[in-house]
Amino acid sequence: MENSKRSVTCGELRKSDVGKTVVLNGWVHRTRDLGGIFFISLRDRYGITQVLVGPDAAENVKKTAASLKSEYCVAVHGTVSARSDKDVNADMPTGEIEVIACDIEIFTASDPLPFAIDEVRQKDGSVVLPNEDLRLKYRYLDLRRAPMQHHIILRSQVTFAVREYLTQQGFLEIETPTFIKSTPEGARDYLVPSRVHAGKFYSLPQSPQLYKQLLMVSGFDKYFQIARCYRDEDARGDRQPEFTQIDMEMSFTDREEVLGVTEGMMGYVFKKTMNFDLPLRFDRLSWEDAFDLYGSDKPDLRFDLKMRDAAFMAELSDFNAFKAGAANSGRDIERHKRSAIKVLVVKNVADKYSRKMIEALEAVAKTYKAKGLAWMKVDAEGAFEGGIAKFYAGKEKEICEKLGAEKNDLLLFVSDERWQTACVALGAVRKQLGKELGLYDPRDRFHFVWIIDFPYFAWNEDEGKWETEHHMFTLPQKKYWDALEREPGAVKGDLYDLVLNGYELASGSMRINDPELQKRIFKIVGYSEERAQKAFGFLVRAFQFGAPPHGGIAPGLDRLIMLMEGEESIHEVIAFPKNNLAASPMDESPSEVEQIQLDELHIAITEKEDAKDV
Repeated sequence: MENSKRSVTCGELRKSDVGKTVVLNGWVHRTRDLGGIFFISLRDRYGITQVLVGPDAAENVKKTAASLKSEYCVAVHGTVSARSDKDVNADMPTGEIEVIACDIEIFTASDPLPFAIDEVRQKDGSVVLPNEDLRLKYRYLDLRRAPMQHHIILRSQVTFAVREYLTQQGFLEIETPTFIKSTPEGARDYLVPSRVHAGKFYSLPQSPQLYKQLLMVSGFDKYFQIARCYRDEDARGDRQPEFTQIDMEMSFTDREEVLGVTEGMMGYVFKKTMNFDLPLRFDRLSWEDAFDLYGSDKPDLRFDLKMRDAAFMAELSDFNAFKAGAANSGRDIERHKRSAIKVLVVKNVADKYSRKMIEALEAVAKTYKAKGLAWMKVDAEGAFEGGIAKFYAGKEKEICEKLGAEKNDLLLFVSDERWQTACVALGAVRKQLGKELGLYDPRDRFHFVWIIDFPYFAWNEDEGKWETEHHMFTLPQKKYWDALEREPGAVKGDLYDLVLNGYELASGSMRINDPELQKRIFKIVGYSEERAQKAFGFLVRAFQFGAPPHGGIAPGLDRLIMLMEGEESIHEVIAFPKNNLAASPMDESPSEVEQIQLDELHIAITEKEDAKDV
């Protein structure tokens, strides 16, 4: 072939191109040999085109066609021809044409594949995939599959749309360092030893938090960055040791403006990349209401099943399990001292749920530290039956009126001396019921909600001290400033999380810009003046030169793409992710290094006596 460079892509040709001479480049998706007539599906990231090597083709072309196997990388020179009406494939954009090959060049052959690129489907239509480590070992092959290519293409389109929108809003894209000082925030740092400064280390940033605040002090009032971040924490489905976030910060702003810019950005991204219209304004829900109603600060609002308070139940019988839950219930009691009895009234399902099925729900509740799951049903006569019904005989009317329960409803209770435990456990049951009963509204594909008014501090019982719920640079709501030291548990932060379909998509806050207020926060969480100065002195010093009010947010790009694509793990939307052991089966990282490299870095490896191979 004189010129094997492609003239068109494999997804480009249409009936209007019939008669054109073209060159296609791509991979052999599949081949069929029908007695010397060869049909070759040629694939690139743009689509698939059918190539025909007919009986009139030259012998050398037939010979080459006969030798082709899956994933050979080839060039095809030929003429676009219309398919007959009976051969049109309406499921393919190129399904009205085929290319009659006059020459085929093999760029490179392929070894036998470790797994099929062409998807294998079960009878129910689900795709059969190899195990994840095999996919990650041959990720370059896994990425040839159409769904994976779609994920990566969408990711590129989303980042482009983000840049486009934020630039239109006056934001500047500014890079911050990836070799920074290790500071005690959040998860463990990944450390980078310095060859020049023996015994000293950089860390990789868990976020650009401090630097974006310094950019606000520098006068850059609208900043963003598609930021790479690193956290040495236990991996799980939606976590990775390295991840990407859409990092944003604004000066001279307030919470509502940050929320509005984020809503606008999400609306722009979804419309631009998916032609999907989001509401102009997302729901707002306080942190406390989120737990009280849904049992989570990441509620999935695609179905409307709310929890209720049922502390009154303890007064109506001598059922002991409810006594602890009612003892200190009520919002006037600090949350870490509060108890609760929570109930789900599940409408019109009592006849569907056997005792065994309810026991399975109880197992879910116990996974989240509940002591049990009490239950009873409202029968066809309006009486209670099953579970704890005997304790409430004769009280049906009063209870049903207060809970809004009706015939054939199932009542599920969790009682605990800890309000948050009761909420979280029954919230997990709520989520399970949503799946089992198909409660999700199919029209509600993407349900965003803002969680606001977070507690600023949380009490660490193990260490006997207060800790910040988010990070130490969050601004407490102004009405609590005088009570910081006196009532830390009552303080609310100017914090906000963006939740999508039950996943935390973004976290943000207004920031402290007053050095004295920042020092007070350090002191409350147990930082000595010396420790605070050593870790964050450079930031506090910057605040002494006229720091503007500022705030920001950082949506997770990986998780956003995961949810847009309907996947359950961010592994599916990252080109080269690590596995659940934070390792790469493909390049075998992390790996040992040469001793000379360690010597240059002044590092000696010691083994613990009880060290075991992982």
